[in-house]
Amino acid sequence: MAKRHYIPVTADVPGVDERKRALIRRAVRTALGLEGVSFPCEVDVSVTSDEGIHRINLDMRQVDRPTDVLSFPSFDLTPGELPGEEDADPATGLTPLGDMVISLERVNAQAKEYGHSNRRELAYLVVHSVLHLLGYDHLDEGPQKAQMRAREDAIMAELGIDR
Repeated sequence: MAKRHYIPVTADVPGVDERKRALIRRAVRTALGLEGVSFPCEVDVSVTSDEGIHRINLDMRQVDRPTDVLSFPSFDLTPGELPGEEDADPATGLTPLGDMVISLERVNAQAKEYGHSNRRELAYLVVHSVLHLLGYDHLDEGPQKAQMRAREDAIMAELGIDR
């Protein structure tokens, strides 16, 4: 897969080494590729603590608690819809798809809770967030959630990271 996507990964917590950054970038690129995003784009990733994500959740969504991942899409898309060429930043040529924030504390806690590796939990949350950036949602317990879960499973399988 061409590395035409710009995926800066910043962290304000210890433990985000180059292996984790590489996994995050690979998960983003794989999800984008399987969703048909072949144009140059940018996805900004921030890894923080429960306290950091709690503060962002409160400031941006008025939700007074930490969560595992937050997604802030640049576009209001529906699944399968992609931004157009006109949405690219003229200065960079990249289409900004949005931002994601991940709590490393939640990654570790949920991996333990669900009985799988931290690596799998981190990759899953990244894939989950990319799908949100591309218009997927799981607000209902029916078709939307089923569609999103099916895409998550397909992307995780492509990554070679199973439950």
